Amino acid sequence: MSTFVFFFKIHMEQVSRYTVTAALIYANGPIHIGHLAGCYLPADIYVRYLRASGKDVIFVSGTDEHGVPITIKAKKEGIQPQQVVDKYYTQIKSSFEEFGISFDIYSRTSKPAHHKVSQDFFLKLHEKGDFVEEVTEQYFDEKAGQFLADRYIMGTCPHCGNENAYGDQCEKCGSTLSPMELIQPRSTLSGEKPVLKKTKNWYLPLDRMQPSIEKFVTSHPEWKVNVAGQCQSWLKQGLQPRAMTRDLEWGVQVPLRDTEGKVLYVWFDAPIGYITFTQELFEQHEAFKGKSWEPYWKASDTKLVHFIGKDNIVFHCIIFPAMLMAEGSYILPDNVPANEFMNLEGDKISTSRNWAVWLHEYLQEFPGKQDMLRYALCANAPETRDNDFTWKDFQARNNNELAASFGNFMNRVFTLIDKNFDSKVPVVSSFTDLDKEVLQKLSNLPARIAASIEQYRFREAQSLMIEVAKLGDKYFADTEPWKVLKTDRDRAATILHVAAQIAATLSIVAEPFIPFTASKLHQALGLQNPVWAWAGKSDLLTPGSLLKNPGILFEKIEDAVIDAQVQKLMDAKKANELASATLEPAKDPVSYEDFVKMDIRVATIQAAEKVAKTKKLLKLTLDTGIDQRTVVSGIAEYYEPEQIIGRQVCLLANLAPREIKGIMSQGMILMAQEKDGSLRFIQPETLVSPGGTIS
Repeated sequence: MSTFVFFFKIHMEQVSRYTVTAALIYANGPIHIGHLAGCYLPADIYVRYLRASGKDVIFVSGTDEHGVPITIKAKKEGIQPQQVVDKYYTQIKSSFEEFGISFDIYSRTSKPAHHKVSQDFFLKLHEKGDFVEEVTEQYFDEKAGQFLADRYIMGTCPHCGNENAYGDQCEKCGSTLSPMELIQPRSTLSGEKPVLKKTKNWYLPLDRMQPSIEKFVTSHPEWKVNVAGQCQSWLKQGLQPRAMTRDLEWGVQVPLRDTEGKVLYVWFDAPIGYITFTQELFEQHEAFKGKSWEPYWKASDTKLVHFIGKDNIVFHCIIFPAMLMAEGSYILPDNVPANEFMNLEGDKISTSRNWAVWLHEYLQEFPGKQDMLRYALCANAPETRDNDFTWKDFQARNNNELAASFGNFMNRVFTLIDKNFDSKVPVVSSFTDLDKEVLQKLSNLPARIAASIEQYRFREAQSLMIEVAKLGDKYFADTEPWKVLKTDRDRAATILHVAAQIAATLSIVAEPFIPFTASKLHQALGLQNPVWAWAGKSDLLTPGSLLKNPGILFEKIEDAVIDAQVQKLMDAKKANELASATLEPAKDPVSYEDFVKMDIRVATIQAAEKVAKTKKLLKLTLDTGIDQRTVVSGIAEYYEPEQIIGRQVCLLANLAPREIKGIMSQGMILMAQEKDGSLRFIQPETLVSPGGTIS
């Protein structure tokens, strides 16, 4: 066992309870797989393992319902911020529940109780003199009549030249910015250039607190490299005072006199939500009533773990701990196992571009298949670097690992026992050396899985879980009980008894990762409320106990299903590109005299054929009412010849004839061009006699 694992186990024994949080997501849109892989699935795996290990643990999260992203969404949809958060809180909470994220409480920061706790927290720091009041100049939109928060300002990034960088970050190069750094700043509210105006805010003096923060960060050498590295980068640059209030209307109001139009900085009130929700859990939920919430946030033998994505590291490792230090009565986080970003099909997930796999849509399109996505996301989790989700990998993980290994092993165990031993766990005659060797390997795997989970190495832990299934598969291949049954029933009974014990352990160690499947197996195997300590034991199932075959656990996913999902993404990308495409600017004005020189008439297509050796050209025969003429038109990519016979078109009839591919073309068909470049006929509303003029 490594020194670190040994240290961790000693530390675990000193812990009396666990408080586990998952990041508060903005309630301005649905959940996608990037959110799940970043923090929610890892947190759920960790918590499920702790519960199975008999630990005292609470799992807390909710929606962040303040801040600029909410108000931007509200303005975009023309509704009130409260309507936005009400809509998405309901959708997000429902999606999490259906996906099996097992929060003890999932609440929201717009609740009055949260406002009160946040304001009390602010007042305590204010009364202690922990804030610095400072009057500064900030950007103000004179047309909109309000100060501009970071995300209400856009301009040119000073690092990469991106003209659409935000006041807090350039999404193109990833640089952290301040509004003052932007070149040619503009308000996202009015498009106007903002002016500087004086305003007073309250700052947390992180510069003065740096020695304490640095001591806290360096006291955790076990933190993940990406987390420690980002913290050290901030510390080396030197921490700066950070405003804990903002000039906005939407949010938790600053609880001081003469502060109308000022709210608490969203990153001040949001992490306090973890505390608020814990209080709510103990006050309102039956299982916790009568108990105190305070040990979970104030007792030294409590382990506090924050699961987040990498974009939230600084807030959970520096700013929130600084707030807790200043308040004085709370414990600090023991670990912040942040993941990197999950990309999608080789491209960055983007909600604005609709380049995402949305959880609520997945649940609708793949009913009852939550575990497939949980497994694929964990197997490809961005634990140490950005990683990529592809639908082909999702298919391969399901077909080759869940269906072909896990599911196949379980199916063979139940089927053979059903057919040959009346669906009852067979009686052992005697164990061979091979049986003992397999059972010994089985007994070691749960501890290895546990050690990986405790070190937040969930990909490794899940891989070890599948090793249990592979152990069973290999044992079957080595013993071939279907053949042994023909010559030695007692030996076959022992083999299937061992296989059933492997299946029972597999059902327990699989629960944190694929809980829906594990629950089916617990019922099938007759395991009532199994605990982690049972895993690996050779006598989990009593001989003669009845088994209930759960049937096929994982169906293979066909190529057509995957192709449809990939096409859906491509369609979404195309639709977004069309929506964001800019139209060609208007051309220079022409005189009326020039315009009336054009002879535009309605003509009927009488014949159409493709022009040989070309991809784009059709040869059309037109009835113009005054003659029949030939026109060559570049529309072959959009219309089949036989489909347009009889269609009426608009013809520029007095365009000088021109030879095209050896054909004399007498005029031009007028077409409308879509944003994607495709062409469409311009047609009269009703049939018009050929030759009718357009004026």
